[in-house]
Amino acid sequence: MLACGITSASVTLRIVQDKGGPVGKYLQAFAQARSTGERVIIDGDCLSACTLVLGLVPANQICATPRARFGFHAASMPNNDGRLSTSALATQVLWAVYPAPVRNWIIQHGGLTSQMIYMEGRSLDGIVATCNLPTPRARQWPQPLAIHAR
Repeated sequence: MLACGITSASVTLRIVQDKGGPVGKYLQAFAQARSTGERVIIDGDCLSACTLVLGLVPANQICATPRARFGFHAASMPNNDGRLSTSALATQVLWAVYPAPVRNWIIQHGGLTSQMIYMEGRSLDGIVATCNLPTPRARQWPQPLAIHAR
């Protein structure tokens, strides 16, 4: 779930328990965060399309709490039968968005496959800054913003 919070000093986008979804919605949300200068706090799972935040929002606008966990896998698209299948083209697009340190980590952990691989804890060092300043609790504006349909 992505939630927008507003404080007197800045606008904050807090990501908690985001399982991913259609890439287009993430491209739009993260482009907006980039252009407005919103601070993005990763405070839990950021899986699948949510991981695009790492390449679409400048590093100086992103931080991760100790609860942060990124989950990567190959992209999939519906096939002719309507079932999801791995898409090499969509996976290449994801790959091009990720910054080099993320791509290197993914390579070291087996690459993008149908199996989710998780980056958390010390693996985030040098990739995402730690949220070491007190972070105000994100106020929901007006309610959690779900990037993907449920």
